[in-house]
Amino acid sequence: MIEVLVVDDDIRVAQVNAAYVEKVPGFRVAGEAHSAAEALRQVETLPRLDLILMDHYLPDDTGLAVVREMRRRGHQADVIMVTAARDVTTVQAAMRQGALQYLVKPFAFAGLRAKLEAYAELRRTLDGGGEAEQAQVDRIFGALSARSDPGLPKGHSPTTAELVRQALMSAEGPLSAQEIAERTGVSRQTAQRYLKLLERSGRARLTLKYGDAGRPEHRYVWATRG
Repeated sequence: MIEVLVVDDDIRVAQVNAAYVEKVPGFRVAGEAHSAAEALRQVETLPRLDLILMDHYLPDDTGLAVVREMRRRGHQADVIMVTAARDVTTVQAAMRQGALQYLVKPFAFAGLRAKLEAYAELRRTLDGGGEAEQAQVDRIFGALSARSDPGLPKGHSPTTAELVRQALMSAEGPLSAQEIAERTGVSRQTAQRYLKLLERSGRARLTLKYGDAGRPEHRYVWATRG
């Protein structure tokens, strides 16, 4: 079993995320924490810890500060950031500090499940041990992104694709490109480009909203929900 610590300042959200974790085969919640200090205590005291789902906005410090302190103390548990922070500076800092994945709130169960399943796949690859040829190295580095962004064309950003995907998955109904742009912070043109990509891959469905006059508005809905 992969032992997981769930860190979120909102107790209710932490409980929901913990319930999501328990639904994925091979994962078990080892503990919950709602502040940076509590997270560090859990890291120090849990008998075994493999993975941390780390919120960034904590009442007494940031999630990335917790990761830095963990590493300073010699703790090597893997980290997946699970946070509403979507500014590029925070995402870049998470990458530089060794976060394996970055899941933007709000998200549905399917979003977290994909990240956890990809993480489990990575662990299976690494557990083989021995020396790695280039093909094996490529599989190791690609394991965490393969499930989330299969077949992204050249010139498309996995981070942007994930933002658009999460916005669609968390919506209660169809959204236009403008609404996606407002929710993700990208331009309307960029949102439209990624929505068309998701539609072509079968992960989003296009619907048309007719008004009193003019061309119908294109609206998109996530095709499958976990």
